[in-house]
Order: sequence, then structure tokens, then C-alpha cells
Amino acid sequence: MSEEIEVPHLPEDESVMIAAFEGWNDAGAAASAALDHLADMWDAREHAVLDPEDYHDFQVSRPTLTRLASGDKVLSWPGTVVSLAQGEWRGDREIALVRGIEPSMRWRQFCDEILDHAEDLDVTTLITCGALLVDVPHTRPLPTFVSSESTTARELFDLERSDYEGPTGILGVLGHEAELRGITVISMWVGVPHYVAHPPSPKGTVALLSQIERFIGAPIDLGDLPYEAEAWTRGADELMEEDEEIAQHVERLESMLDEASLPEASGDAIAAEFERFLRRRDNGPGK
Repeated sequence: MSEEIEVPHLPEDESVMIAAFEGWNDAGAAASAALDHLADMWDAREHAVLDPEDYHDFQVSRPTLTRLASGDKVLSWPGTVVSLAQGEWRGDREIALVRGIEPSMRWRQFCDEILDHAEDLDVTTLITCGALLVDVPHTRPLPTFVSSESTTARELFDLERSDYEGPTGILGVLGHEAELRGITVISMWVGVPHYVAHPPSPKGTVALLSQIERFIGAPIDLGDLPYEAEAWTRGADELMEEDEEIAQHVERLESMLDEASLPEASGDAIAAEFERFLRRRDNGPGK
């Protein structure tokens, strides 16, 4: 019998919050879609709603008007919701999900309100999810960048500190304020090809969810996302066929990526990815 592969994950006594916001931090809506998927798959229930009047310019993030089958009109305001979900978390703790829109104003108050909820829920680890536009080909796995200021998290997951300096979005501010409160912060980003930046970006969403699996140590039912990612790739392929300039650009990106890549993936990386695949298969629908 082969020895079971040990894949590091957050301890079972960790209380986790995962956050993503539409806007500057969310290229192709890949990150906000990941939170939507988790809330759906894990049957999340609403815990708290931040008052949009405090944080949003409604001329920038406008409310939306919809009509129900009954004919009644419903007005929905932009805002941020904190919800709770059990999912397939290894322990008996619920995971907090924060899904919203990057605020137009009062960022410090906004972060304080979210982190007050985090402290009420005894959150010890905050995972922030973002997406950015990068020069990568859609034909290859989309790159993910994961970092942490926590020495413990870096050692456990073999992470590095981010060396980024410059303008930041609400994820950067929320992470900074969380660290000041003693909360471990893990920052993850996925790179979305700039030439297919229009939402949705299911391939980017799948990449983020795969990283979340890594940290919580439990499978996430991807539902139809793999098929949507395949359709997204086919759509990008068709775009290449119709636009010679984009096709040449993708070819250059592929060549640059091939030259920068190692000849083969490390055994540890292959083992870890295979272990995640087995966990997802064994815990799929009907299990």
C-alpha cells in the first residue's frame, strides 16, 4: 500500500474568513465569482449586511431594478454581505464569506466593520481573493500568486512575502488592517489574460478555488465550472482565429512562458495536485 501523501493545510482549530470584492481587485469577475460559487455550493446563510449608504456612491455603483414573475418590482442595492457556511471544512467550524463591491468611500470604517464581525466570529485566518489582468496566454494554466506576511503561514505553505509597492485596492487595506488585529492573512490572486478580460472568467475562478482547497484541506465541488472554463477557452480560441494580431500575441506569450518554465514540474507539486484531485473525486456529488 502506498504511503498517504501529506498535504499541508490550515489546522482544524482555525476559524477562516474568505473575502472578495467586485471592482479594481476583480479582473474578469474571477474572484467574486469564486465567492458566489462557495456560497452556493456550501448553502451559505446571511450573517450581516453592511449598510450601502455608508460606503457607496450610487452614481458609480448603481442599484438595480428587477421584476419578479408575479410582476412585483424589486430594488437591489450594492453592498457587502457577510455569510456563514459549513462546506466540507475539516473541523466543525463554519467558514465566513465576505462578498461585496469595493467601496467608494470610508475604507477604514468599512474594514473596521468587517473585522469587527471577524472578531465576533473568532476568525484567526483571513484569505483574500483577487484577480488582475496580466500578459499570459489563455491556452495555459492561469498563474496564481499567493503570499503572506505571517512567518508561520509562509513556512507551512512555502509562501513568500509580497514585494509589491504602489496603489492598492480594498483587499490590500483589509489585509493590512487584519494583520494589525493579529489575524493571519493569506493573499491570493489569479492572473487573467488581458485580451479576454470581459467577465466571466471561469478558468480564473477555478484556479482560485483550487488554491482555497489547498488551504482549507477539503474538496470544493466545482459543479459546472470546469465545463464553463472549457467553453471560455474555446471562445478565446475563436477570437484568435478571427484576429491575427491576437493570435500572434498569444503565440509570443506561449513562447515566452515556455522559455521561462522548468523542463518538468517537481514531484512534490505533482503529488500535491494529484492528492487534491483524489479528494475532490472521492467527495463528489452523491458521496
